Amino acid sequence: MRKALRWFAVVVLLLVLFAAGSVAGIVAAYSRNLPDISRMADYQPARSTRIYARDGSLLATLYKENRIWVPIDKIPPVVRDAFIANEDHNFYRHHGVDFFGIARAAASNLTHHQIEQGASTITQQLARGLFLTDKQTISRKVQEALLAMEIERYYTKDEILERYLNLIYLGSGAYGVDAAAHTYFGRGVDKLTTGQAALLAGLVAAPSDYSPYVNRALARERQRHVLDRMAESGYITRVQANEAYAARLELAGERPAGLQGFNAPWFTTFAVDRLESSFGKQATYEGGLQVYTTLDRRMEKIGQDAIDWGVNQGKLEGIGADEAALVAIRPSTGEILTMVGGTHFSLANQFNRAWQAHRQPGSSFKVYVYTSAIDSGMPPSTIIDDSPVSYPDGMGGTWSPHDDDNSYMGAISLRVALAQSRNIVAVKLLEQVGIDRVIEYAKRMGITAPLEPNLSLALGTSVISPLDQAAGYATLANQGVHIPPSPFRVVKDSLGNVVLDNQYPEQTEVVSAGTAYIMTTMMEDVINHGTGYPNAIIGRPAAGKTGTTSDFRDAWFVGFTPDLVTAVWIGNDNYHPMNESYGGNIPARIWARFMKDALQNVAKHDFVYPGDEVKKIASCGRGYGAYEYYLSGTEPLSPCGRPQAPQPNTFAGPLGLSNNSASMPPAPTFSPEPTAPPPPLEATQPPEGAGDGTNDVPLDSPSPSGTARPRHR
Repeated sequence: MRKALRWFAVVVLLLVLFAAGSVAGIVAAYSRNLPDISRMADYQPARSTRIYARDGSLLATLYKENRIWVPIDKIPPVVRDAFIANEDHNFYRHHGVDFFGIARAAASNLTHHQIEQGASTITQQLARGLFLTDKQTISRKVQEALLAMEIERYYTKDEILERYLNLIYLGSGAYGVDAAAHTYFGRGVDKLTTGQAALLAGLVAAPSDYSPYVNRALARERQRHVLDRMAESGYITRVQANEAYAARLELAGERPAGLQGFNAPWFTTFAVDRLESSFGKQATYEGGLQVYTTLDRRMEKIGQDAIDWGVNQGKLEGIGADEAALVAIRPSTGEILTMVGGTHFSLANQFNRAWQAHRQPGSSFKVYVYTSAIDSGMPPSTIIDDSPVSYPDGMGGTWSPHDDDNSYMGAISLRVALAQSRNIVAVKLLEQVGIDRVIEYAKRMGITAPLEPNLSLALGTSVISPLDQAAGYATLANQGVHIPPSPFRVVKDSLGNVVLDNQYPEQTEVVSAGTAYIMTTMMEDVINHGTGYPNAIIGRPAAGKTGTTSDFRDAWFVGFTPDLVTAVWIGNDNYHPMNESYGGNIPARIWARFMKDALQNVAKHDFVYPGDEVKKIASCGRGYGAYEYYLSGTEPLSPCGRPQAPQPNTFAGPLGLSNNSASMPPAPTFSPEPTAPPPPLEATQPPEGAGDGTNDVPLDSPSPSGTARPRHR
């Protein structure tokens, strides 16, 4: 008997040794093919980029995986406890694998025919998520257990838990607890209640099924389960569990995915495009950037309301325009405060006309022609004859510019010609100044689109965007200094390092402060006496210019105060002509409506007068006011006399854009105005029907039935 027992013991020992050897061999075999867990230290998951308005409100979250990485010390204990209680209540006691949990799971599986119930620890789940797949095989389970034990050797429990809570998928596109907190409750993970934390922890097993946006009843059932586990584990009392379950969930409501979920989508989609251009698609959607934009949410709403009102008003008045756009820039910083690209943003209408549409600017382009002339030394009192003229068209015929009223005003000053938007004078002025020179000025002031080098350029035949127009006019509003427009204030990477700082933007002096001021006074006359009157009157110093194409396919008003520059365009996407729609009508009214509301909290003040660069001389009836303005050195030698002829290279601009500049065509030599006294002011006014004709039309009312619509070029 004793001998038999000894043999039995030997056999058992051999079996144990064989089993141990087999297990050791299996472990050794699987160990040879295990991933290198040192990669975990360098692992950088895709993180969400978040875009904010200037008031700190969230505009959009961009992601490949919607994830916001949060350090473990920023995740409150109640959130950690909820996940540990539900997923791995022995987390701080085991070394990667919970053998007691495996035994319980095996028994449960045998009883209930379920797989892996409660078997995987948090460390195993992390190992699976980082290095393996969800494929249900024995080999995967062995590798998972081995990896978990290896991870526990090299990383602390808090390091493991931090990675787990930031990597886990929790439904509705949210990865990690902070993204999930924002997705379900509209707040950061640090603001979650016990009940909300329990609901998130309950999502782990089947996030698509347990989401409160999919099945609220099932989500609540899972929440109850997690709260019970938290009470059983001693994290909270039974009373606290009941109170947490009874509390309101305060769900944020599921936001549409993609563009439809953006706030201020016209501006935000533009900002996203600029992010991709600056940092690339991968960094934009996976880099976890923190983007602080220039958008003013209040002003954006005012802009959208103004556009919607204007298009609707145009329909009531029979204008025939279906779309419009508006861009507003702070000239002193280049910040884009508002961008409205159309009447209603949707998946069917996401073309952003504020920067993607390139349309003919009409007479609003004349500002660049006049600026180049003034900066070259030609004073606004210079007389040019508004009379018929023809030019060879290059095809054996001639081209003859004309105005929409088919009348001529004779000898008029540049100031009057700009205010009344006389086309022939603009073309003659372009010819004198030089086409290449005007193009160069337009480019330096902010126009980025290609410009066709021909005389019709003076009438705005080359296409540009509203954003370009706002940027160009902003150079004048900023006393001749150009700042490229930007939607960004600061951009930080995922670690909080500043990667783009636009708080001190690049500045380029394009024209002198004197030139900018003189142009501003001329454009003030557009509003106070010319084609912008009275629709663009806003009750404070303002300057602007109307723009209308000859076929009425585009109508513009671009204007500014010392604090804000705004460009407005209306038209049709299919280029269908409108019904006699002038820039001084609906666009000017949209502009005025927006500017009044946008600036209601801004004190009124005048444009800065650069006394060292500009001389104020009695106008002697050549302009609209008592005084005319001249660049120092070009003023008349005697009151009401003719201005001095500009000296070569003297008034060619602050950038050295002179006759001997390689980057700029030579400055033209202008003849002084005639010595004969100019016609009195009355004679320089447009004949009947040639001006804006708006005195009989209230600012915000449609044209009276049966009367002709006033002409606002």
